[in-house]
Amino acid sequence: MSSRLRCALTAAALALVTLAAPAAGADALARPAHPAPAVEAATPRAPADWSSAVVDSTVARYTPDTIGGWSYPVGLYLYGQYLVYRRTHEPRYLSYIKEYVDRFVDSAGKIGQGFNSLDSMQAGRLLVVLHHETGQDRYRIAAQKIRKRLDSYPRTADGGFWHATAASRAHQLWGDGVYMVNPFLVEYAREFGDRAYAYDEAARQLTVYGGHLQESNGLLKHAYDESGAAGWADEDTGRSSESWCRAVGWYSMAAVDVLDAIPADHPRRARLLTVLRRLAAGLEKYQDPATGRWFQVVDKGGRSDNWTETSCSSMFTFALARGARQGYLDAGYADVAERGFQGVLERISLGGDGRTELSGISVGTNVGDYGFYVKRPRATNDFHGLGAFLIMYEQLRHPAAAAAHGGPGGTA
Repeated sequence: MSSRLRCALTAAALALVTLAAPAAGADALARPAHPAPAVEAATPRAPADWSSAVVDSTVARYTPDTIGGWSYPVGLYLYGQYLVYRRTHEPRYLSYIKEYVDRFVDSAGKIGQGFNSLDSMQAGRLLVVLHHETGQDRYRIAAQKIRKRLDSYPRTADGGFWHATAASRAHQLWGDGVYMVNPFLVEYAREFGDRAYAYDEAARQLTVYGGHLQESNGLLKHAYDESGAAGWADEDTGRSSESWCRAVGWYSMAAVDVLDAIPADHPRRARLLTVLRRLAAGLEKYQDPATGRWFQVVDKGGRSDNWTETSCSSMFTFALARGARQGYLDAGYADVAERGFQGVLERISLGGDGRTELSGISVGTNVGDYGFYVKRPRATNDFHGLGAFLIMYEQLRHPAAAAAHGGPGGTA
C-alpha cells in the first residue's frame, strides 16, 4: 500500500470515529468499546487479551484532556497504546492519541515545550507516530524541534547528554535518560531520513552511558555525575550507590530499540551488544526465584524491606524476550523472560467494575540511597507501569505482530 493511500485511509478512519461520537465527546472517548467482562461470583473473568483490556480501562478512566500534561509517563503509556492499535487496528485507540497530542501541537506544528530535559522529549515519539499514520506535516515540524534542540543540548566531556539543563542536574547522566531520547531519535530517523546523524548519536549515547553506569555484576547504577558535585556521587567513580530497577529497565529497553534500528556493521554495535549481554546476565542472576519479578533495588533482594516492582519487571521481560528473539542474546533468555512475564501477570487483575488493576508500581523517583528507593510509594495503574506492561505484553504474546511492525522500537 502506498504511503499516500495509507494516510488517506487513516484520515478517513479518524474522521468516521469523530462523526460517530455523540455530542458529549469526552464521555464518548471515556466509554470502552466493549461491555465490561461479566462478573461471576464477584470475580470478573480474566480477558483473553490483557493489552486491549488495559487500554479500554484506561481510556474509560481518562479522556485525552484529563489523562495529564505533556510528560514521559503519559507518553510511555500512549506509545504502548499505539502498539495495541497497530495490532488490533481499533481506530479509537489512534484517535485518542491524536486528540491528546493535538492539545500541545497547533495546526502549524508549533509546540510550546522548551525541551530542556531528556524527560520532556520522550513523548516526541507520538509526533513521529502521528506523522506516520496521518501524513500531517505539523507533526514533522513539532518533532523537528526536538531534533534541532539536540544540536545545542549540553553534554559531558565524552558526549553524553545531561539529564536536564537545570543546575541541579548539570553534568549528570541518569539511566532513565537513554530511553527518553534515543528511541525517539531512531524513529525520527526512519520516518524523516536523518539516519546518518541519528543512528550514530543513539548508539553513542548508550555506549557512553553504559561505560559510566555499568558495574562488574552487569547491572547499572542509577546515575553518574561527571562533576562529582552531587551528594549521591561516589568520590572515586561519580556513580550513585544503587541499581534502581526502573533506571536499569529504561536502559535495557532503549538498548534493544536502538539495536533494532542501527545497521549490522555500525562501529558501535559490538560495544552496545557487550553492555546488553552483561546486563542480561546480571538480570538473570538477580531475578527473584519465587515470583519471577525483579526487586526495587535489583541486587539486594535478600533484604526484608525490599520488594518486587512491576514496571521494571515488565521492562526487563520485554528486553530479554526481544533480545533473545532478535539474536542479541542467547536464546535461553526467552525462558528468563517467560518467568518474568508470568510474574507480572500476577500483578494484574480485574476490579469489580470490570476494569484492569495493575499494582506494585513505584512512583517517579529521583536519585537516592537504598532506604529512599524501598520507601517509595507503590501505586496501582501508574502510567510507568501501564506503558511498560503494554510494551511487554505485545512482545510476549503477539511477537509476530511486533516483528511485522518493525519491533517496538520502530514505526517503519
